[in-house]
Amino acid sequence: MSLISPAAHDALATWLDHQHALKGASENTVIAYQGDVTEFLAFITEYKSESQGLSALARISVTDMRAWMARTRGAGIGARSLARKLSAVKAFYRWLSEREGFEPTAVLSTRAPKFQKKLPRPLAVSAAKDLIDAIEMQSEKPWVAARDVAVVTLLWGCGLRISEALGLTGGDAPLPDVLRIIGKGDKERIVPVVPAAQSAVDAYIRLCPYPMGAQAPLFRAVRGGPLAPGAIQKVMARARMQLGLPATATPHAMRHSFATHLLDAGGDLRAIQELLGHASLSTTQAYTAVDTARLMEVYDRAHPKA
Repeated sequence: MSLISPAAHDALATWLDHQHALKGASENTVIAYQGDVTEFLAFITEYKSESQGLSALARISVTDMRAWMARTRGAGIGARSLARKLSAVKAFYRWLSEREGFEPTAVLSTRAPKFQKKLPRPLAVSAAKDLIDAIEMQSEKPWVAARDVAVVTLLWGCGLRISEALGLTGGDAPLPDVLRIIGKGDKERIVPVVPAAQSAVDAYIRLCPYPMGAQAPLFRAVRGGPLAPGAIQKVMARARMQLGLPATATPHAMRHSFATHLLDAGGDLRAIQELLGHASLSTTQAYTAVDTARLMEVYDRAHPKA
C-alpha cells in the first residue's frame, strides 16, 4: 500500500466497503478484489514513476493497460487469473468514474485474454456412492468418520457449498425436511433435505463427543473447534486415491453431481437453479453435465414436430 497515494487508498477502501455492504460480496471476494486492485494501482504508480492521485488515475490510457497486462503475464500469471484481475479493476474503475465524473473507456474497453473454460466434472451416481463409503473408512475414530460422511452427504444430497454445510449450527439439528440456507451475496434459498442426509447427520450427532449448543458449529474439528474445509478436502483426496478417481473428485464436485443427477432424473433447470442458489441460469447450465445426445433425446420425445 505504500506505493499508492492516500487518495487512491481511501477510494479503494470506500469501494470495498460498498462491495461488501451494498453488493453483498463475500469476505473472500472482497479480499481478492483488494489484492487485485492494489496490485494494479501499485503497478501504475511504478510505471508512471510518480504518485497517482485520483486525477492521474482518471487519465489511464490504453497503452497503460497493455503495459500492466504484459507485466502481469510476464510474471507468470495465467490467462484465467489475469481475466479475474482485469474484472476487478474494471469494477473499481466503473464505480470510481461515476463518483469522480471521468470517462473510463480506456479501462473498460480492455479485452480480457481468452482462456478455455473448465467444465465441471460431476461424478457418476455409483462413483459418488463409492466415495462416501470410502470416506467412512478413512478415520479410526467413529465420530470423525460419521462427521465426514455427514458433510459429504449434505454436499451431494442437498447441493450445498462446503462453506454452507460447515456453517450449520447445533440449532439446525436434527435437520428438518427443509433448510433455509444463506448463500453467496447473502441470498436466501430453500433446500429440501433428503432422508439420507438427515440420517447421516443424526448418526454423527449421536457419536460426537462435544455438546451441540444452538449457536455452536454443528460440525466439529477433532479438538472441538469449528471444522475447516481443508479437513474434508483431505479426506476426500485420500478416498478418491483409493478408488482411482480423478483429482476433480473434490467436495465441490459433489455439488456439481447433485445438479447433474437431478437433471438426469428429469429435474427442471430453473428449479435446480433455485436449489443451487445461482443468480444466473447460465451458471447452472455450466454446473450440469448436459450432453447433446441427451438433449436430442428429450427433444425427440417431447417436441410435437420431432
